[in-house]
Amino acid sequence: MNPVDIISGAVAPLDRANVDTDQIIPKQFLKSIKRTGFGDYLFDGWRFLDEGDLGMTPNERAINREFVLNDARYQGARILLTRGNFGCGSSREHAVWSLMEFGFGCVIAPSFADIFHSNCFKNGLLPVVLPDVVIDQLFADATAASALTLTVNLSAQTVTAPDGRLWPFEIDAERKRTLLLGLDEIRTTLAHQDAIVAFEAEYRSRRPWLFR
Repeated sequence: MNPVDIISGAVAPLDRANVDTDQIIPKQFLKSIKRTGFGDYLFDGWRFLDEGDLGMTPNERAINREFVLNDARYQGARILLTRGNFGCGSSREHAVWSLMEFGFGCVIAPSFADIFHSNCFKNGLLPVVLPDVVIDQLFADATAASALTLTVNLSAQTVTAPDGRLWPFEIDAERKRTLLLGLDEIRTTLAHQDAIVAFEAEYRSRRPWLFR
């Protein structure tokens, strides 16, 4: 997992609440056992007019020009702006993988579903919670003639607009630390490798009959 600190770029406004994980990455694309290859199918039922399947590329699909991510203003956006309870539904980590592979490094919303929120930190996607009144203001700015750009600073816990407006956000201290250091759960565990090895050796010496 790569370290996360400053994420800066255009904001794609997805003005929908209660977006579930099957809408983020539909079930027919979960046949792959890899952690990659899901970005092409992000919001598949909304981005395309035809039904896709694993292995199909966007160039082979009928594009839904009305969907926000197909708007030229938001091409290459790094930040997804959305509404409450984002990521509800199943616990699939594929939802986070698809968002990241599409190019998003941060999702800003007034609230997230718990399991999706946890999966973000496990994979290096920064979920930022801001009040509804701020979200409304950002949607107004992001849907103007030109795209809104923001800078999200994890170290400072701030979201900043080009005109100097700044909004602080809260984040759990330990989750912040692991994102800044790029530590997933495996790397966090391996940081205690010496203690684990010592414990196992001592455990074997006290209970040798378990290992015969």
